[in-house]
Amino acid sequence: MYRTKGIENGRIEVADALRGLAVAGIILFHSVEHFNTFSRSIRYTLPCDATVFNVLQTLLSGKMYGIFAVLFGLSFFIMRDNQEQKGKDFSLRFLWRMVLLFIFGLINVAFYDGDILTTYALMGLLLIPAGYLDSRWLGAITVLLLIQPLEIVTHLTGWQPEARMYYMQIAMAHDTFWHSVVTNLRYGFITDMAWFYTHGRITQTLGLFYLGLLLGRFRLFYNEGNNLHKWSVIFVISLFATVAGAAVRFGKYEDLLRPVWNLAILMLIMSAATICWYRSDRFRIIFGKLGFFGRMSLTNYLLQSILGSLLFYKWGFSLYDKLGTTYSALVGLGMIIFQYTLLSFWARKHQRGPLEGLWRRLTWIGTDNKRI
Repeated sequence: MYRTKGIENGRIEVADALRGLAVAGIILFHSVEHFNTFSRSIRYTLPCDATVFNVLQTLLSGKMYGIFAVLFGLSFFIMRDNQEQKGKDFSLRFLWRMVLLFIFGLINVAFYDGDILTTYALMGLLLIPAGYLDSRWLGAITVLLLIQPLEIVTHLTGWQPEARMYYMQIAMAHDTFWHSVVTNLRYGFITDMAWFYTHGRITQTLGLFYLGLLLGRFRLFYNEGNNLHKWSVIFVISLFATVAGAAVRFGKYEDLLRPVWNLAILMLIMSAATICWYRSDRFRIIFGKLGFFGRMSLTNYLLQSILGSLLFYKWGFSLYDKLGTTYSALVGLGMIIFQYTLLSFWARKHQRGPLEGLWRRLTWIGTDNKRI
């Protein structure tokens, strides 16, 4: 059983910046995907649309959510370890925190059926037993989850899991706001869970949660000991795997190898950012400007769903059948700039975003920790 090392867990600023990068990437790619609303005919397109989509898909799809998942596990470790150092068990408090996250997710899914908060809230409960495991056992389980065991079984046996899928595109692209909300609340969560299940995201996401938990235990995000050397090794391995994945065709093993390649790319991004953060003052100053954006990730995530549905769905400005990939990417960039500017004013007087502050107060209700 794992026991705290009793070392203070200071604020990890590079993790905040990475979370900000992940949120920005999620907003950008959701815009390219028209927030899951599709049309057979697009009015305004450019010859470079296919290239832009391929580049953004390679850099963002599966990688930004992956970084988000790793940092989710890291945050769990920090909160749990801090409580353990005080002689307190964090399990029930974290369970309550996930109930609150699920409620936030239901609000989010009312606007956007691609919500991950409800899924994270349910899968996050599996962090509770993982927190007690010895690091060697947890490491073995993490590796098993990240190599896509479900897909391996599928390829070895021919067995294919079945999951009923509900698609929101028609409801979102047409009809009224309230009909869209009701349809999303009725089918959105089922759609998310089914998509996660059939695309290997359940095992991968849980593996990334556990990876973040392990990174927290090993304190790799702190500039201590030979951590930068370890990140350099991770960088080299990730770079090799990324180049190798780009040079081969996955073919019929796409569903098995694509998530592993995504893992290599996201580890490449995380290792490069961490190394540069501690070795370059200029990089730290520039990249650090994403820090407050990452600390307000919950607020950002719900805000992008509201803005994105308003811009792309038919009950709003109906851009889903008007803008091609490049123009949609520019809209996404505009959303990032708008949210960054808006929350920068909030950050001048508040350490956390409005929803983060509310989440914290409700998490620690009945204790002195709810003060912010």
